[in-house]
Amino acid sequence: MSSNSGNTGVRLETNGVNPIPENERYGTPFGLFPVWFSWNVSILGITYGIYVYSLGMSFLQAIAFGVIGYFLSSTLVGILAVGGPRTGLPTLTQTRMAFGFKGNKFPTLFAYISNMGWKVTIITLSATTGADLFAKLFPSLCANADGTYTTTCLVCWFIVVLFLSMSVAVYGYQLIVRVEKYIAVVTSIMTVIFIFMIIPHINFSALGSHESADFITCIGGMVMAMTMVGLGFLNYGGDFCRYLPKNTKAGGIIFWTSLGISLPVAVLLILGVLLADSNPDLTAAAASQPIGALTALLPFWFYVPFCIVIIISLLSAAMTGVYSSGLALMALGLPTSRAVTTALNALIIAFGAFYLLFVSDSFLSTFQAFLAAVSVVLGSMGAIELVDFIRQKRLNWDVSLAQPLGSGGLNYRKGALFSLIAASIIGLGTITSWDPNIAHFVGFLLTEETKQSVFASANVGVIVSMAAGAAIYAIITFVLGKTELPNNYAEKRPKCVR
Repeated sequence: MSSNSGNTGVRLETNGVNPIPENERYGTPFGLFPVWFSWNVSILGITYGIYVYSLGMSFLQAIAFGVIGYFLSSTLVGILAVGGPRTGLPTLTQTRMAFGFKGNKFPTLFAYISNMGWKVTIITLSATTGADLFAKLFPSLCANADGTYTTTCLVCWFIVVLFLSMSVAVYGYQLIVRVEKYIAVVTSIMTVIFIFMIIPHINFSALGSHESADFITCIGGMVMAMTMVGLGFLNYGGDFCRYLPKNTKAGGIIFWTSLGISLPVAVLLILGVLLADSNPDLTAAAASQPIGALTALLPFWFYVPFCIVIIISLLSAAMTGVYSSGLALMALGLPTSRAVTTALNALIIAFGAFYLLFVSDSFLSTFQAFLAAVSVVLGSMGAIELVDFIRQKRLNWDVSLAQPLGSGGLNYRKGALFSLIAASIIGLGTITSWDPNIAHFVGFLLTEETKQSVFASANVGVIVSMAAGAAIYAIITFVLGKTELPNNYAEKRPKCVR
């Protein structure tokens, strides 16, 4: 975002989860585009396309429903992001207005887990990419006898990647926004070159050999696309636009946020589906090596610089995610500084990476299982918050409602919490998991026969839980009239803020 005269230099951010004062607001909605674009224009987007195709659809179905899923979920992120400028609050602080000051800790905890799960995944992939690069460049120091990277090399890369991610994140908003602009340019150029180099590996004569799937499987592909890209961002869409002026038009916020997220991944998904449909072996390879399976197709002279760009792109995603994770901890009420929350995040990421690298048998099964389970709660939370936007707008986006009881807000809003818990139970009970460790905690509402159905394996329960949460909360709030406001609260007439 372009700075005003008072924001010409990069400064250490001192704001936490407080509303951003009007005199510190600046920028335009277009500034949101490079922030989201930079960490979605990544080779990982091609792998996402392979994963969607692996559910059993034809290549045309995988492209159509995958792209639809991306645009639907990223639009939800854009709509929720509107609350950032209106209140000046991070997303997970604004949700206190819907769930109550203390009640908000439940969805915030799951949002934090989701955010950290993504950071574990992204930082691990960045570290393995760097270790694989060094194993090829310095085989005597960094490679085993079979040519794979050594554990020592991997651990060293992990430490470097984690340190860089944490350093930028702890510095704060202004540095992140400035760095992301340059990363967006570099990664875009290299990704375009990569696309042209990878196209010859598509066997166009072999396209269309896979039979079309039924409608429920297609919906499952759409749901998987939504969980991989959009739903995971619902909990921090407003974090990067709360510095915009309060009267910033909602249409611009929604458009540039959703376009920055969906445009790069949609293009890369198409490429991934075409590769997978014409090269069945690539699907199996991507399940265990989501990036290595693709870089193996490159000539060595391009492999080296492109691996560096991959690492930079993944670092971009890690920086923004770790920043939002710190805000999530503050929203949980952790009474500490940004530096301490960053250190805590680093410790959790280290434990998560250990599981992903040395315990999990398959990256794909763990990744898919994690996304589906957490997306049930996050999707339901986002759906309820979207419905509550109607109430918040009527109350003039009054930030005092995000305060505890006695300071302007409520500690618990029972209608929203009941809706979230009910929707989460429905969702977790109607999805299944490929990961045997996570499978014990989901699918409990399904019979053994139903667990083998396409409805269960495609995790359509994620969408069911979102619809259920929104419907239950809308009935409680607007049909039954349970608005749950503090005693003696004087409703204010909303200003024309759109």
